[in-house]
Amino acid sequence: MNTASLKDAALRAVPSALHPQVRRVFGRSQPWDPGARLPPPSCPPGMRVGPPDFVGVGAQKAGTSWWFNLLLRHPGAYHPGDVHKERHYFARFWSEPFGPEDTPTYHRWFPRPEGRLTGEWTPVYMVQFWVPPLLREAAPDAKILVLLRDPVERYRSGLTHAADRAQRDDPRIATDAMLRGLYGAQLAWLRRTFGADRMLVQQYERCRAQPASELARTYRFVGLDDGFVPETFTEQVNPTRGVKVPLDDRRRAELVEVYGDDVAALARDEPGIDLALWPNFAHLG
Repeated sequence: MNTASLKDAALRAVPSALHPQVRRVFGRSQPWDPGARLPPPSCPPGMRVGPPDFVGVGAQKAGTSWWFNLLLRHPGAYHPGDVHKERHYFARFWSEPFGPEDTPTYHRWFPRPEGRLTGEWTPVYMVQFWVPPLLREAAPDAKILVLLRDPVERYRSGLTHAADRAQRDDPRIATDAMLRGLYGAQLAWLRRTFGADRMLVQQYERCRAQPASELARTYRFVGLDDGFVPETFTEQVNPTRGVKVPLDDRRRAELVEVYGDDVAALARDEPGIDLALWPNFAHLG
């Protein structure tokens, strides 16, 4: 049995919560694993490295893998095949200084052929308050992409995502899932950091209902020809596995109340947000 097969067998044999340790033993850590410090990919001959042209920063469980995959279908975009869409490069700088070598090291994560655009999409960047200023320093001209989903439905998918990793019984998971849906405050910080003209905010629900026109908006915003249309929009990418965590009427009502002021601020500050697409908050519109 080769190393990859041994790793897969070990992952199947242990609870999901232990997967980071198993991957570390086999030297195959994922960028989001605690303590992961993965080396940048090599730059093939004929390519160059540099700051990303676009960076998606949120939100978790809002269709970002699907949308990033569609973005990469464009012939003017490029992404290394063996590199995950999520770099999580800035995670460790919550407790470490961001030094002069950290910006060029970040740039090494983005090899691309001349004339093509490249980037990443790490959904947690929007939540990690220390990331936007560092991202602005490391990629001062990058376009910032945000994909949002009804925060109550995102909360439920976030809990299900955690349950897949055997973390369901930890109350900190519910707190984290709730905080990730406070989009208004997070986007206010992003606007102050980058400026509204550098950001494109879209709704997952509208992208599902009108994928062609919404994808054309994304292409246009990052600097790609918006006349390109992928062969299909419906391929599932990184779907939520397992049965969704149930949400009773009382908890749903609590979440609607908790999120209410933040959603109202979001709709006020982002005129493109259509609350009719979020039935839990349609009354605020």
